[in-house]
Amino acid sequence: MENYSLYTESIIKKIGDSKIKPSLLLHACCAPCSSAVLEYLNKHFEITLYFYNPNISTLEEFSKRAEELKRFVNEFPLENFKRVVIEDYDHSEFLSMVDGREGLKEGGARCYDCYKQRIEKSALYAQKNGFDMFTTTLSISPHKNAQWLNKIGKTMSEEYGVDYLYSDFKKKNGYKRSCELSNEYNLYRQSFCGCEFSKR
Repeated sequence: MENYSLYTESIIKKIGDSKIKPSLLLHACCAPCSSAVLEYLNKHFEITLYFYNPNISTLEEFSKRAEELKRFVNEFPLENFKRVVIEDYDHSEFLSMVDGREGLKEGGARCYDCYKQRIEKSALYAQKNGFDMFTTTLSISPHKNAQWLNKIGKTMSEEYGVDYLYSDFKKKNGYKRSCELSNEYNLYRQSFCGCEFSKR
């Protein structure tokens, strides 16, 4: 099994103290998951957060997570942060993609394709906007399969011609740190992944 955390460390080591930071499009699912990832990466990359999550079941929940993400980056000290991009909410994109698989268990094929949908959209945005690299915060969750995420990232990197930052952000107490930052900044921590099927 690949140790993707070591890959991230090797890329950071190559960047070193260079004044020119690679531009990174960081797909974000929520503020808590983004917190420790931003803290870890912000010294080494010029980061744009990309909030694309059509899996979220309601506009109210989507808006709550998006606003909390914007609040966090406004309050948290970041060295090379650029901006937050919020994609329009369209839950039908997700529902069309998972049609017929609503009853599958959490963590299975439906979730894999949900990861793929969001990572592919991120790769496309990164390509169109000239980013050096792209990745996702999703691997910080102990409930997300980092092997799947990085496999998808590799495929999308090859398809769209943008380097993917392989990662497993939960490693080295990443998830624990995200919990600490969430408490420190009083962040809204949702009790479900996002889609209505994960509530089951």
